[in-house]
Parts: sequence; C-alpha cells; structure tokens
Amino acid sequence: MMNQRKKGFVALGITALVTPLAIATGTTNAQAASCSTTAGPYQKQVEKFLGRPVDGRQSTADCQAIRAFQTTHSITPNIGYAGPVTWGVMDLMNKQKAVGKNPNRAGTCPVNKGRIACVDLTLQLSWIQDGGKLVYGPVPVRTGRDGYETRTGLKKIYWRNIDHVSSIYKVPMPYAQFFDGGQAFHSVGISVWAPPGSHGCVNLRRSDAKAYWNLLRDGDDVFVQGRKPGT
Repeated sequence: MMNQRKKGFVALGITALVTPLAIATGTTNAQAASCSTTAGPYQKQVEKFLGRPVDGRQSTADCQAIRAFQTTHSITPNIGYAGPVTWGVMDLMNKQKAVGKNPNRAGTCPVNKGRIACVDLTLQLSWIQDGGKLVYGPVPVRTGRDGYETRTGLKKIYWRNIDHVSSIYKVPMPYAQFFDGGQAFHSVGISVWAPPGSHGCVNLRRSDAKAYWNLLRDGDDVFVQGRKPGT
C-alpha cells in the first residue's frame, strides 16, 4: 500500500456541474424532471452535432436526443436543454477528433526520452510515444477540475497498483499508475467527458487504462502540458 503522503492527492471526481434550472431553462422546480421545451443558446450547434435538423427550434425529438447525450456523459440537469455545458462537451469532442493521429504535431511533448506518456490538458487527450513513434492514442482523458488541477511538467511513474482503491473517496481506481504526489492514470467507471473533471488524476476508459498498464512501467516518463478548459 502507499504511504499517507503519496495517498494524499489520490482522487476520482464524479460530481457533475449543475446549472440552476430557473436560469438555464426558464422552468420551475416543479417542471425540472420534464423534458425542456425551451431552445438553448447553443441549439443549432447541438442539433448539428447530434445529426438533427438544424433549425434552432426545440422539438420533442431534439430534447430526447440531447437528454440521451447528457445522461451518457453525466451532464446535469439532464433535461435536454442545449446549454453551455452540453455544448462545451460536444465542442471538445469535435476538437479532439480534429487532432487525428498526430497529437504531437507541435512537438511540445519531448520525444528524446524514449517511452513517454503525454497528456494535453487543453484538449483532454493523452498518448504514448517511443521516441518519435506514436505507440498508442491519442485517447480522450478526464483530468482535474478547477481547484484540483492535474499538475503540469515532466514526471515519472513511481508506483503501480492494478486493483487500487482510493483511501480518501473509497472508490476503485483500476490500473492505477501514479506519477505525481498521488495523481495517477487509472480507469474510471463513468464517461471521460463527464464534467467538471477529476480531483487531479488522469481518468481513462477501461480499455485505454489497460493498454497504458501493459505499455508503461515504473520509471517511465510522463509529460503534462496545457490547461484544462474551465480551470
């Protein structure tokens, strides 16, 4: 087990960002459980993302599609309203897709270190390089929320535990690989796009966390750069 100093920052954030209903949707609390009939400020962008007719008007089918997306990605309130949080997640997905298979195009993650795991906080992406060769990724990640930011800089993996459980939050952290004072790569049981973020760890989908576990070892480098939107 880790000593208390190393455990101090281990965390998994699962609390979603809640927008006051009366402000965001114009509904009353009694109507909060209902599907929103109000078009949101990002209605057209959300409709386009979801492949809906882009008319800027809220329909029952629009609301159901938006609500399904919100439920999948733990966006609350999940009432089908095209607000800034929902569009923010979609916009991030678009930007991640645009990166393609060249995440280190700018050369900001050092490739003279041999095997290295890179984390781009701005785009919420991670990948593994071996010198100039892209070994795995890029894959979406979920990093620290405001006040619990994933710390930037060059680090090294110093401890790995495939079945780790957080001593603070009592939640499982499968395939945990610690690289900075309790901050770690690990699998998460919710969407990696779920706002507002973790308590500092780099959350991965289970398949990606397993791949990272198999590809990385103690002493391998980790480079964290950028800034997560909203922090």
